[in-house]
Amino acid sequence: MKITPATVSDIPKLCELLALLFSQEADFQPDYEAQRRGLVHILNNPDVGLILVARKNEQVVGMVNLLFTVSTALGQRVALLEDLIVLPNQRGNGIGSQLLKQAIETARLNNCHRITLLTDSTNESAQQLYQKQGFQFSAMIPMRVLL
Repeated sequence: MKITPATVSDIPKLCELLALLFSQEADFQPDYEAQRRGLVHILNNPDVGLILVARKNEQVVGMVNLLFTVSTALGQRVALLEDLIVLPNQRGNGIGSQLLKQAIETARLNNCHRITLLTDSTNESAQQLYQKQGFQFSAMIPMRVLL
């Protein structure tokens, strides 16, 4: 298994992974065209973020993406960990952990001083994975408005 940057040719498989992820999450629904547009935007604009994929026998089996912004609290660049998903038949093999470790290292290499992420409040296995890599619960409560 190896982790590499995603390419435009990976988009169909990444959309499949995102459909799996969004079918598990309470706040989102799969929408192939919306996901494709978002992926194209990230891949074509490295200042926006980056996508890493886990490949097993050259097949994409997992992904994670980071989006970059600036924190006024820190006065420095930070990242949002937007999506982490591994194919169900590949889970339990350490792929998610490896993707997360690589995302953290990649954020460091991109001069990010914090990574923030959201996870479903009921997804205890994901929360445990993140905690093993040093993530902590925040006192902040996420809120959003759709425009």
